[in-house]
Amino acid sequence: GAPSGLMRWVKTTNHKDIGTLYLWFSFIMLLVGGAMDMVIRAELFQPGIQVVDPNFFNMMTTMHGLIMVFCAIMPAMVGLANLQIPLMIGAPEMALPRMNNWSFWILTFACILLLAPMFSGDFLAGQGPAFGWTMYAPLSLQYDNLAYFVFAVHMLGFSSIMGSINIIATVLNMRAPGMTLMKMPLFVWTWFITAFLLIAVMPVLAGAVTMMLTDRNFGTSFFDAAGGGDPVLFQHVFWFFGHPEVYIMILPAFGVISEIIPTFARKKLFGYSSMVYATASIAFLSFIVYAHHMFTTGMPVAGELYFMYATVMIAVPTAVKVFNWTATMWRGSMTFELPMLWAIAFVFLFTIGGFTGLMMGVAPADMQYHDTYFIVAHFHYVLVT
Repeated sequence: GAPSGLMRWVKTTNHKDIGTLYLWFSFIMLLVGGAMDMVIRAELFQPGIQVVDPNFFNMMTTMHGLIMVFCAIMPAMVGLANLQIPLMIGAPEMALPRMNNWSFWILTFACILLLAPMFSGDFLAGQGPAFGWTMYAPLSLQYDNLAYFVFAVHMLGFSSIMGSINIIATVLNMRAPGMTLMKMPLFVWTWFITAFLLIAVMPVLAGAVTMMLTDRNFGTSFFDAAGGGDPVLFQHVFWFFGHPEVYIMILPAFGVISEIIPTFARKKLFGYSSMVYATASIAFLSFIVYAHHMFTTGMPVAGELYFMYATVMIAVPTAVKVFNWTATMWRGSMTFELPMLWAIAFVFLFTIGGFTGLMMGVAPADMQYHDTYFIVAHFHYVLVT
């Protein structure tokens, strides 16, 4: 017969069950990542070192970033996708239900693997990854449990790619009769585009960490200057993944806001097709602006100019979105239930996040902002929303 109790959740191929599992898991990981943040804030409450070992502090910043990105924000959005996409396009289920189950459990164990090295050896001495969430070589190459860490990152990538294939297959093959692509709800569009981004960039991250692994264990020197390698190469490979990644996190949230605002303004979304094109433009541009994270690495002025202009250009489709959300609310019959309050707050916070991003995209100014708390404030403004 049908499995009962716990086994039902372990074996489930029902998209609503899997969406629920993702959401609960992301909530638990949000608390774990939040606890790490509390350690960081306690330590930074006063100048100097007074609460934890410096290496433990570095481990907390590293793990906070990785857990929040890979185990809290992304699974929350995947959970919403699993819950909503079949319902929104009139499909009975996701296209690949068993793979859907597998991608959730791979994610779960990948996040456990990510956390586990923290507890190898002396926990309070910070034996886990302590090289920053960006894992810059050559510092990350000094880490003893690097192979374990790399395996966890690979598993996270597998989960994301499988989930993305599922979403693309579902959207392309299982829409209700008469629902053309340009009639799909915007949340479905944002996730459809995000899925392509994930498939494009997760193998790039896998390549970067594999090169780290071979540098550490197999005598290669991709990032080791002593062997003729280039530490800045790591930044190029990482940020080619890392910049689209930030849009992977925010685009589904754009979709959520694009559903909530029209609902509580009692109006159709203003500029539907421009929202679709803006989302696609942001996704495309995200690949060709990545080196704005690297203005201080000594790139040629021509390179700085190009990446500055490309970065400023990404503000255009983003501004289109903010304008359309505002225009949707304009003269609407708005009611202010909790989702609408949240969405309005999102528009404000995201606008501040966007303006600060524009400031940092200007290369000479970024020389001053780089590696300051202004950067931290910028991306938390966007991600906290």
